[in-house]
Amino acid sequence: MSKILSGYSILRNFFSVDSGLVNNIREALGLSRELFLASPKLFPHFYVWSGVWQGVGWGSIIYISALAGIDPALHESARIDGASILQRIRHIDIPSILPLAVTMLIMNTGHIMSVGFDKVYLMQNSLNLSSSEVISTYVYKQGLGSAQYGYATAVGLFTAVVNVIMLLTVNTISKRLSETSIW
Repeated sequence: MSKILSGYSILRNFFSVDSGLVNNIREALGLSRELFLASPKLFPHFYVWSGVWQGVGWGSIIYISALAGIDPALHESARIDGASILQRIRHIDIPSILPLAVTMLIMNTGHIMSVGFDKVYLMQNSLNLSSSEVISTYVYKQGLGSAQYGYATAVGLFTAVVNVIMLLTVNTISKRLSETSIW
């Protein structure tokens, strides 16, 4: 939760209508302050790009460590044979990290339907509700807010079943196409 909270805190520090950096710059330029975080049109962009910002570090560590595991002799012999950097990337690096990329895709496919509750709930307000309602916040509001426990459980279970089906499908397709799979 602290990672999610700090991600939203950074968004709030940049885009807050009262003291956000972007609105302070807008005001210094003679423009009016805007409610960026309350805009239904901007909510998907804030959510996606803050998620990219949060995840790019971990992804970089994973892929850089995979690239570090490639035998340097492959690059050296390709360099001696006259291969350019793009040819070495295409014929050595990408094939070497492809099994890792496929495994990461399979593992992340299981989370497609479960968009993070924490960040969405923190970013949600009455003005952007039309574009910020996701399954997890809906289940929370139905289950705890409206006391419809059975209905909320059914929706949550359905989401989990769809995630499992998607995971099995992507794993099967991956196994057939690239011979890389989780099991």
